Amino acid sequence: MPASDKLFYWLFQEEPDRILQLLPDLQADASGYQFTAPVLKERECRLDGLFRPKAERPDLPTLILEAQMAADAGFLRRLYAESALLLHQESAIQHWRVVVLCPRRQLAFGDPTAVAEFVRERVQWLELLPALNDANAPALLQALALLLQSEDKLPASSAAIRARVAGTAQEGAIRDVIAAILITRFRTRLIPEICAMGGLTLDDFTQSVAYKQIFEQGELQGRHEGRQEGRQQEACALLCRQLERRFGSLPAELKARLQVLPLATLEALSEALLEFQCLGDLQSWLAMQGTGG
Repeated sequence: MPASDKLFYWLFQEEPDRILQLLPDLQADASGYQFTAPVLKERECRLDGLFRPKAERPDLPTLILEAQMAADAGFLRRLYAESALLLHQESAIQHWRVVVLCPRRQLAFGDPTAVAEFVRERVQWLELLPALNDANAPALLQALALLLQSEDKLPASSAAIRARVAGTAQEGAIRDVIAAILITRFRTRLIPEICAMGGLTLDDFTQSVAYKQIFEQGELQGRHEGRQEGRQQEACALLCRQLERRFGSLPAELKARLQVLPLATLEALSEALLEFQCLGDLQSWLAMQGTGG
């Protein structure tokens, strides 16, 4: 601890109300403060987003983005702490603003008293649900509100947003945003269903950036995983039939163990079983592979 810190610690630990002499704007009866020097534990935190202006535009603010879709009694304090930590770590930031995306500002985000000035001076609220019925709200904000729109109202809301930007430079971008939101919300639905929800044609949907970067990538991965799983199941079924022909009905526990073996292990077992004389040999082989005894 630096010498000056030790001095201040002693000064205020000895008599906490000394601070009042330095803050004459506090009420005359504000005595009774308690003084401590708590250790602040560090924890890893990740901002939802940070927007830096171009170097040649130092007049523009750095934007700290936080998307909060659910009530959280500790949100405002955490937002304040994380913003302060960023400023502590990035001395180059001079002008800054916090942008909060949320369903409604009235969600239970915690008592704002302790951070009232921060919230009042630094936080800009972008409310999704009110934007749906606000003709002056940005089209992008309205599109993002589809994340929260009830399923039965999605087609009408989507159609209204797309009609608003039809023929403008935003048309393609908004269509992509709507497609991305629908894919995110309804990954397990069939493509025609997703298109119907957003009022999109199949051609528009499959040509969207969202489809190409989100859906197709997931589909290819899913198909690969599906093929691997199908081959594993076929190999397991064949192996079980071979074992039952030689040794009779297999215990349920043994079948369960075979069903979770990787394809490569099943293929090796199909060759090894030719030398087995009884189920005990199978149990020993499995134990040697590290699959349990």
